[in-house]
Amino acid sequence: MSLKIASWNVNSILARLPTALAVLKEIDVDVVCLQEIKCEDDRFPRLEIEAMGYNVETHGQKTYNGVAILSKHRIEEVEAGLPGGDGDSHSRYIEAVISAPEGPVRVISLYAPNGNPIGTEKFSYKLAWHDRLIARAQTLLALEEPLVLAGDYNIIPRADDADAPEGWKGDALFQPESIARYRALLNMGMIDAFMQADGRARQFTFWDYQAGAWRRDHGIRIDHLVLSPQAADRLQGVRIHKDARAMEKPSDHVPIIGTFDL
Repeated sequence: MSLKIASWNVNSILARLPTALAVLKEIDVDVVCLQEIKCEDDRFPRLEIEAMGYNVETHGQKTYNGVAILSKHRIEEVEAGLPGGDGDSHSRYIEAVISAPEGPVRVISLYAPNGNPIGTEKFSYKLAWHDRLIARAQTLLALEEPLVLAGDYNIIPRADDADAPEGWKGDALFQPESIARYRALLNMGMIDAFMQADGRARQFTFWDYQAGAWRRDHGIRIDHLVLSPQAADRLQGVRIHKDARAMEKPSDHVPIIGTFDL
C-alpha cells in the first residue's frame, strides 16, 4: 500500500475555506502539511477538516504564520516549535509521528521565514532559523527512520526553479546564503523528493498574485519535500497539483504531493 503526503501553503485557511476544502477533496491524500494557516489553534476549522476523515494537530498564531498536520491515520509524539529558538514566538514548525498501517513515518510541517529585505534582521533571522532546522534534522536522521520535512522553505534551490531567475537576484529566496542552507540539508544525506522523482526545470509551486504571474506562468519552486534516506528509498513519485492555483480565491501556492511505498 502507498502513503501520500502533501505540503501546501494555504495562505489563510479561514479566508479561503471553501477553496481549501475543495483542494483537499481533489488531492485525497493521507497526510497534509499546511503552512500559513494564519489563525490561532481554537479558530482552526477543525470540524470541517475532521468531517473529511482527518485527525488535526495545529501550531497556530493570530494573523500570521501557523502550521498544521492533517492525517487520516493516528498522530502521535507531537512537537510544536523548532528547538533552539529562545524567545522565538513565530509558529513555523510542527513535528509528529504518523502511525500508518504500513509503518510509522515522522512528518514535519514547516514554514521558513521569507527573509526580505536582505541586509536586515529579517534576513539574519531566516538564516538562523534554517541553521536550527539543520540541527534538528541532524538529530532526527540519527533515528534512521522514514522522515519527511514538508513545507514552504522560501528558498529557490536552482535557477531552473524560477521563470526569470535574474529577477530574483536581490531577493532573500535566491541568495547564495539561503541556497547554502538548503544544500546543507541535502549534504547530510537528505533528498529533495522532486529532484529524485522528476527534476525538470520550470515546475513551479508558487505564483504571485501580482502582474499576471499565474497567467504568464511566472512562478518559482519553493515548496519542498525533503526526505531521509529511509523515506527516499520508498518514494514512488512526486506530483505538483497546479490546478489549485486556477480555482476561485486560490492560495498563491499549490500542493506538492509525494507517494511512498511503505
